[in-house]
Amino acid sequence: MRISTQMMYQQNMRGITDSQSKWLGYGEQMSTGKRVNRPSDDPIAASQAVVLSQAQAQNSQFALARTFASQKVSLEDNVLSQVNTAITSAQEKLVYAGNGTLSDDDRLSLSTDLQGIRDQLMNLANSTDGNGRYIFAGYKTESAPFDSATGAYSGGTEAISQQVDSARNMSVSHTGQQVFESITSNAQEIPGGGYGDTNMFKILDNAIAALKVPVANDPAAAETQGAIVAASAVGIKNTQNNVLTVLADVGTKMNELDKLDALGADRALGQTKQMSDLVDVDWNSAISSYTMQQAALQASYKAFSDMQGMSLFQLNK
Repeated sequence: MRISTQMMYQQNMRGITDSQSKWLGYGEQMSTGKRVNRPSDDPIAASQAVVLSQAQAQNSQFALARTFASQKVSLEDNVLSQVNTAITSAQEKLVYAGNGTLSDDDRLSLSTDLQGIRDQLMNLANSTDGNGRYIFAGYKTESAPFDSATGAYSGGTEAISQQVDSARNMSVSHTGQQVFESITSNAQEIPGGGYGDTNMFKILDNAIAALKVPVANDPAAAETQGAIVAASAVGIKNTQNNVLTVLADVGTKMNELDKLDALGADRALGQTKQMSDLVDVDWNSAISSYTMQQAALQASYKAFSDMQGMSLFQLNK
């Protein structure tokens, strides 16, 4: 088989082109820091990188969701702590109001104190977040959940929930019903039996109204007043136990969110390493291959140059 000059030329040019392409490829890897810059570089690694990239994006979205959830839960925890403090003061006032040696003026003064506490609790029950949304209104966040005059609840019946991880949908708030007009299963019965009114504001309203009534020299009125105050004291204690139960639930959720954040951070670290293993350049290998390919390309140039200078006359010398 004869080898023509044209064939030799094409073969050498192809060798130079291939060497140059590989050399430029290693140069691109070093300039970008990526071993896979396009799907054709490594189709399998490229397809795996797409799937992994989607998982990273999802993990980042859940991390952001947990940030918002933590803000809501932390705000509720702060408000509920203030609610508990206010209820403690109200309970102390009601216990003291049961003292039979108090005068009508003393009880009137206590009713004024209780009214102030009641107003404080109403303000807390109608608290808003930084965006002006009511935190105890469930999904009806645009309007105040409690009527300031009657204490009636008109908010949503379902607490707001949020997806905070791939397999965790968490309730990130409590409704006003759950906090301000509920009692626990182990609640104490009021004198005479039953649990009476469970709405915190109505309990206080009953006590305030009763304490405003003068009962001096009226044993029957005094007895009625005492029964209302005693029932209110037990009712307020029951509502406080319920608030403490809600506070415990909030604390549990804050702890869970912290653990999910730690898990998400570990997951992100693992995903970053996986992505690096798939597409990032191996610097030692790339530099070595770049240098070797550069030498091979220079040798190809030299061989091609020498071939161009060859002729039959030179071979016969």
